[in-house]
Amino acid sequence: MLGLSPEHLFVLLVAALFILGPERLPGAIATVRRTAQKAKDAVANAHEQISSEIGPEFEQLRKPLGELNQLRNLDPRTALTRFVLDPPPVEPPTPEPSPTGRVSGVDLEAT
Repeated sequence: MLGLSPEHLFVLLVAALFILGPERLPGAIATVRRTAQKAKDAVANAHEQISSEIGPEFEQLRKPLGELNQLRNLDPRTALTRFVLDPPPVEPPTPEPSPTGRVSGVDLEAT
């Protein structure tokens, strides 16, 4: 949750307990939960509204934007590592025709 470890959450909870006191802490936690839920719902509603208004054009934009985002995340070190260490894609060899006009058992003249 928010990139916090359980230990950090525990420390924050203990600090909130000392700052707010045991009487007001449950109310503060409930307020934070409601606010987070409202923010989550607002983002979901905005996404639905954009999807419904733009329609299929929105889906067509998602793929190029995703590819652009992948390129943004690519730093020079990663690019060099991929280029040097990853094997190149292997293409299947193309069969060469024999002097008889047959390619690996297929008669080209018969077709």
